[in-house]
Amino acid sequence: MADEFQPSVASVIPVLNEAQSIIQCLESLCSQSYPDNLHQIHVFDGGSTDSTWQLISDFIGTRGGEQPVIHLHKNPEKYVAQARNLALKIIPNSVEYMFEIIGHCTVGKEHIQTMVNVMGKLQKANNNSVGALGCKVSSKTGKLGLVESWIEAGLSSPLASGNGQFDNFSGTEQTNVPAFCLHYRKALNDVNGWDNSFITSQDSDLSMRLKSAGYQLYRTDSAIINMSKRSTLRSWSKMGFRYGFWRTKLLQRHKGRASLREFLPWFGLLLTISLAIMAVEIWFLPPLLYLILILIEGLRFSIVKQKISLLIGTPVAILILHTTFSIGLFYGLFGRTRSFNDRESNDGNLN
Repeated sequence: MADEFQPSVASVIPVLNEAQSIIQCLESLCSQSYPDNLHQIHVFDGGSTDSTWQLISDFIGTRGGEQPVIHLHKNPEKYVAQARNLALKIIPNSVEYMFEIIGHCTVGKEHIQTMVNVMGKLQKANNNSVGALGCKVSSKTGKLGLVESWIEAGLSSPLASGNGQFDNFSGTEQTNVPAFCLHYRKALNDVNGWDNSFITSQDSDLSMRLKSAGYQLYRTDSAIINMSKRSTLRSWSKMGFRYGFWRTKLLQRHKGRASLREFLPWFGLLLTISLAIMAVEIWFLPPLLYLILILIEGLRFSIVKQKISLLIGTPVAILILHTTFSIGLFYGLFGRTRSFNDRESNDGNLN
């Protein structure tokens, strides 16, 4: 029966300068309803220059060896993929599932138990062929700052969320893009884990390789992770550019993942330029329609959320994302993979 499915689970947390949020993350993981003796936590620090390492060390010290045990490791190669591959080597083979989370996220008390319950049912129905189960991503708990509220509204809009990790889906369903997964360790081993050449989009690449190896991917809204996004427009812009850049690198390897909607800004720009060159009187119509569309989204969110700043903030967030992502897509055609990196922030990559 599904309720008898209680595998050993390891929560894996790559961190870099997460002093503002890592303790809340760890507290939420230490408060899980899932049996403590079946859960262990591994934090991989990529060379933090703030107090992240000391905060985690102190937090471990206050627990006095209490379960779930927290293990703190150094991640010499810094990035997420390297941390997760290091986890595959370090974590005991008795651990059957790995829960992927990052330092600026928190989860509810039932999160791991819920994920395990859903995974158990899926594995039973699919002869253990489910490689990963993702969850739904929501905003951080507590009050949002002004720019944070703009970004959350933008990501809640179908104009910006896409079908990726911020998709507002419902139910339990198959997907190409599960987020914050409970991974079946055997599946990870079968595809040799994450590709270290990806600084971003490493999870999308992994998902495609899992599917190619015959594994199924699911996501469920029964479990929700609360994630802090960006808190300044500067970091939001850098994130959009980075996502666009690595999206191109991903599509060069997995061409079947291409989606028309992610190229629409470029199509709109080229159409506008073409109409202007041909002296068509309505050359301005495409950008005008786009402006109207994002302003409508701003009006909608300002009414729904009863927050007047969203009237302008939502369109601004959407416009910045579309612009920087599109520039990143183009730069990805010729740019070097390590010629930039926005994860060097001293503020947990959020500011």
